[in-house]
Amino acid sequence: MKPLTSIEAILWDFGGVLTTSPFEAFNRFEAAHNLPTDFIRRVNSTNPTTNAWAQFESSAITAEQFDQLFERESESLGHAVRGVRVLELLSGELRPRMVSVLKKCKEHFKVGCITNNMKSGEGPSMARDEAKAAASQSVMALFDVIVESSVEGVRKPNPRIYEIACDRMGVGPDGCVFLDDLGINLKPAKALGMTTIKVIEEDQAIKDLEKATGIRF
Repeated sequence: MKPLTSIEAILWDFGGVLTTSPFEAFNRFEAAHNLPTDFIRRVNSTNPTTNAWAQFESSAITAEQFDQLFERESESLGHAVRGVRVLELLSGELRPRMVSVLKKCKEHFKVGCITNNMKSGEGPSMARDEAKAAASQSVMALFDVIVESSVEGVRKPNPRIYEIACDRMGVGPDGCVFLDDLGINLKPAKALGMTTIKVIEEDQAIKDLEKATGIRF
């Protein structure tokens, strides 16, 4: 079935969209270490443009500096957590159904990835074991363009990172659909003119993508 819209490109977040959310791993870690639920997300959302998380995703600090700075930030909020322990939680499990949808999208549209990531683990997916890294790399190979915060020095939700992706794909924002699991990352994309989809769970995301593209997955 051919697309029925003027959409030219589908842009994907990676973690939490094509993989399970790292937030699930954060919650498991918190439960295992008697930390408040969503404590790690609380640390990451405190001073979100200047904290350790933001600086590491834009390659302004090293992994060693992140480890120390995150520990200080988390301690100031009541529970000291080493940054290196958080990095171990970042690589989720691939969602085969979403990967299948990506492949079908590639038959009809340009496909790109905009990901906030860190120079940790293997490649854009930040996988920390060989098998998971290989699987993630096979998915990354599907994209026409990959825009990584750790490479560009700019991260979502800065509008510039969406403009970079559009420029490299040769499309305007109004010709793009963008999928992300965080509303804060979708707002600037929508303001630029993109059709945005918040990924809450697979069935919902796929139905929303069908509506946006006119294609059945």
